[in-house]
Amino acid sequence: MARVKWAVAAKKRRKRVFKKAKGQFAGRSKLFRTAKESVQKGMKYSYRDRKVKKRIFRGVWIARINAACKEAGISYSRFINALKKAKININRKMLAELAVNDRKAFNEIVKVATEKK
Repeated sequence: MARVKWAVAAKKRRKRVFKKAKGQFAGRSKLFRTAKESVQKGMKYSYRDRKVKKRIFRGVWIARINAACKEAGISYSRFINALKKAKININRKMLAELAVNDRKAFNEIVKVATEKK
């Protein structure tokens, strides 16, 4: 049976790892073993943080809506409750966008939601 040489496959594998490790500091982008560990850890973080990003953005939206609600003279929780009772289905992302960019429209929504009690 013929001897198998791994040069081409190994080079390809290393090249793939180094490409992903590009831009990292010192041995993390130059040495194969440390680059491989760094890339693996980075991939875990990127997978995890795609989920965390959604949580963070929800918190940002809530903070923006809360600030706008305070200016309108209503608490955040009462506002959300009023929206649900008035059967107004607008997600927090859109409410936050209105609160930041179109305060007049946001205040109209607050007025409509609080009237229907």
